[in-house]
Amino acid sequence: MRREIVMVGAGGHAKVCIELLRAMGETVAFCIAGANATESCLGVPVRVGDDHLADLREAGYNRLFVAIGDGRLRDRLAGLGNTLGYELVNAVSPNAVISPSAVVGAGVAIMAGAVVNADSVIADLAIINTGAVVDHDCRIGRAVHIGPQSALAGNVSVGDGSLLGIGCKVIPEIVIGEYAVIGAGAVVISDIGDRATAVGVPARVLTMHRVDHG
Repeated sequence: MRREIVMVGAGGHAKVCIELLRAMGETVAFCIAGANATESCLGVPVRVGDDHLADLREAGYNRLFVAIGDGRLRDRLAGLGNTLGYELVNAVSPNAVISPSAVVGAGVAIMAGAVVNADSVIADLAIINTGAVVDHDCRIGRAVHIGPQSALAGNVSVGDGSLLGIGCKVIPEIVIGEYAVIGAGAVVISDIGDRATAVGVPARVLTMHRVDHG
């Protein structure tokens, strides 16, 4: 089997993740992207169409990273990769600080300057973006995105598929439900339910939205 990584995605998030993987001593062999993608991404050749995942698997590649910002799409494409027999790898900056007691799943991106403190759990396919802080005993669900410079105090729980925008602050013991969206700069001082959109200081729920799991 080949050790090089196949990456799904060829946009800005993919660029950051390519550099994270290179900093870890890894090599990204190909990026898989949709129509209208450029021919290369930071020097990595781009192949258009998900069908290339099967072709590359047959060619001996078995390590995959999904660099897609949208959590539901990231989850779906990771599932496709698992079905084809790929192993999901992590992209973790050497300039992140991760407690030895933290548990980090597969397919996770942890950017430069991020901190994950004691006994926190980061589930598969989560993104802990640049400079974000996840304090002790937090639970970050599958395919969650914690935006740049966000800060979660201790014992915060964030449900699967949720997005916390840039610069969010969350006080201790808060529970944020599944597929919630917290606007940039919001300060969360009370629990937020599933599929809610909340903004402001303090954060207030604006809407509840459906989630298509298909």
